Amino acid sequence: MADLVMAAMTPHNPLLWRAMREPMPDDLAPVAQNFARIRASVAAHRLDALIVIGTDHLRQFYYDNSPAFVVGTAESYHGTWQNEVRTFGMEYREIAGHTALAAQIAGGSLLPEAIDFSISREWRLDHSYVIPLQYTRPEFDIPVVPIHTNASLPPVPSARRFAALGAHLRDAVARWESDARVGILASGHMANDVGGPRTFAGAPDPDFDRSAWEWMRDGDLDAAIAGCLDVNRLTEAGSMTYQYLNAIVALAAMGGRPADHADATPSRFASSPFFLWEEQS
Repeated sequence: MADLVMAAMTPHNPLLWRAMREPMPDDLAPVAQNFARIRASVAAHRLDALIVIGTDHLRQFYYDNSPAFVVGTAESYHGTWQNEVRTFGMEYREIAGHTALAAQIAGGSLLPEAIDFSISREWRLDHSYVIPLQYTRPEFDIPVVPIHTNASLPPVPSARRFAALGAHLRDAVARWESDARVGILASGHMANDVGGPRTFAGAPDPDFDRSAWEWMRDGDLDAAIAGCLDVNRLTEAGSMTYQYLNAIVALAAMGGRPADHADATPSRFASSPFFLWEEQS
């Protein structure tokens, strides 16, 4: 059977791609170091496939078509979008898909009992997927299964559904008749406000950031779910804070155990989530 050997959570802020260059700004050096730590872990675990969990930014999935959870089942994916290349200096990428693992996750011909998925066979991945891959696997040589979580457009799935997704991924990998070594790479935010007066005002809600870091450090899945059930509380923390729930997916997938590395890294772009779970001997 396949093995889920590691999981990680990183930010996906596309502004990092222009700002995090040598000579490295002092406030971004810890961000670069955390990305490097996770990049080393991805390499060390010799992954055969990578489940990449992100939230499409109203590009592929919009108000007229906004599923809760989408599994990419394509053989390959285009990344990124023209305005992200123009605005952030990102680079177009061609990314190989892993169709066998995608089918295992999505249920093949029968949806899994745990969660109802939509599937996409044609998908252009935005910075939510490309930025984490560029920093943690710049070779882009590991086939991926992208998963979109609707953490932007109401009605959004509850925190319990994000936990259910993580548990399902763990179970799906364990039941997969393969000797593959699989990793999870999730991306999102701590408290983060986009488009409002707190956009570049540092961490908009330090109290939420502190709790969100502690849930991952301590492996407290129940507290993480309870702390994220109130949509209004998350919105008050910042307009894009709901994307933190992608960390709950990773925590649940790793059995709710404490992260081996947990850091809410401050910078000019608010706090960045860096959580890492590694293979246990």
